[in-house]
Amino acid sequence: MKIAVNTRLLLKGRLDGIGWFTHELMSRIVRNHPEHEFHFIFDRPYANEFLFAPNVKAHVLPPQARHPILFRIWYDWMIPWKLRMLKPDVFVSPDMMISTRTDVPQIVVLHDLNFEHYPQDLPRVISNYLRHMTPRFAAKAAKIVTVSEFSKQDIITQYGATESKVNVLYNGVQSVYRPLNEVEQQDARARWAQGSKYFVFVSSIHPRKNLKRLLEAFELFRLQTTEQIKLVAVGRMFWKNDELTELLSQMNYKDDVVFTGHLEAEELNKALGGALALMYVSYFEGFGVPIVEAFQCGVPVVTSNVTSMPEVAGGAALLVDPFSVESIAQGMAQIHGDESLRSRMIDAGYQRSSAFNWDESAESFWKIIEDAAKQ
Repeated sequence: MKIAVNTRLLLKGRLDGIGWFTHELMSRIVRNHPEHEFHFIFDRPYANEFLFAPNVKAHVLPPQARHPILFRIWYDWMIPWKLRMLKPDVFVSPDMMISTRTDVPQIVVLHDLNFEHYPQDLPRVISNYLRHMTPRFAAKAAKIVTVSEFSKQDIITQYGATESKVNVLYNGVQSVYRPLNEVEQQDARARWAQGSKYFVFVSSIHPRKNLKRLLEAFELFRLQTTEQIKLVAVGRMFWKNDELTELLSQMNYKDDVVFTGHLEAEELNKALGGALALMYVSYFEGFGVPIVEAFQCGVPVVTSNVTSMPEVAGGAALLVDPFSVESIAQGMAQIHGDESLRSRMIDAGYQRSSAFNWDESAESFWKIIEDAAKQ
């Protein structure tokens, strides 16, 4: 069998959610199936480390697709041209988009539909494109993959997809994430919080990640405690946010908020592992990978009681209302003030993390690929 794969988000040193999803699944699948031929399609020069096995051949297909106009050129002109040359049995696209102009069976991964529910949180040109094209992608695809039961039902409701067409494939968690010993925790606090205890926020920073309300909650929490707790925010700023900048400038405890920027997995493990708790209070998620990473690090999780997050947490996290600053602040106070609660949550998180395994997800994804190739 010949499988073509959209790998344009395999970017050295810049793997975010979809990039890691692609990396973890495809690295396993190509190694587990050496009898098949894989064609990885990039939109820019690639790192050889992403050619995971001898049965992988790389193709660079311009232009670099980072804007709706370029999306249309890449997916609806360049991809069909390349697929006519390769004649694959199936085209796999993990990044939410496929071609509307090819008859090759396609698998599209729709991680979530945040743009349908909160279009104002994205630049207008992006949200308009996604809202216009994603229903077409869902109709065109031979198979749809998503990452939670919540997202599956959302796709069925929004686009009228059948139950059998939409497959749930949980994200896994990398083995690099592990608990820190006491010395390592002290080192983490010294590095990112001047020796203080800290809460950690992990995510690319854009509106639905709810950092604004988290900062307001942190301010409220700090007004109610005498200990100098800090908030460490890990993630890349997606675009300029004047509202966030203004809020920070007005905070009484702005000096206790630390922005690290993007951290690679080993450094992120340290930042997570040294924290009092992960504060993951988005108001919309299709999955929420940092929840599972924190579980595996032995760190309690405070997360939202909406969308996919209760499903992923599975009873092992403290749930709060992401639209209530008071609820988020109360969650911080509970974690800070109750060591027995933290211990119970750590144990529950360890147990819950075992439900998320990349090897099992790769096996399930391979079966989906085989089914799609038969259509």
